[in-house]
Amino acid sequence: MAKASTVDQKWFVVDADNQIVGRLATKIATVLMGKHKPTYTPHVDTGDYIIIVNCDRVKFSGKELAHDSHPYFSKKMLQKGYPSYSGYPSGLKVVTAEKKLERGQSTQVLSEAVRRMLPKNKLGRQMLKKLRLFAGPTHDHQSQQPQEMPAYLLP
Repeated sequence: MAKASTVDQKWFVVDADNQIVGRLATKIATVLMGKHKPTYTPHVDTGDYIIIVNCDRVKFSGKELAHDSHPYFSKKMLQKGYPSYSGYPSGLKVVTAEKKLERGQSTQVLSEAVRRMLPKNKLGRQMLKKLRLFAGPTHDHQSQQPQEMPAYLLP
């Protein structure tokens, strides 16, 4: 059984360019939980830190469509919805993935996919804090000396 004080956490960099959101999110959630390690313990945060770059260039499965601003635009981007509820009657708003990418909220698309795959408790919220998302190809975590994600942990 691992203890929180003895866990060795590493930093990994993932390039999300031309990656399918759901498949990438499952692998990221696995690493954030620590299930890729032999010392995995369900009640201890044994996962690693993950830096994701190029979040604005992710793709969804589905039929490819032509789009002027997004290179990997598909039909599913028009259908995938992200609901938010204000608490008032008829206060449900649904924003499509296409709108999120147009508004510059591309990091939220991947963040929501990963968040929904983590445990729904305090430990899951702590795991989500180890996820760093960047829309462009650069990040500001060079001082942590991140490594490239190993091929066996990527989709």
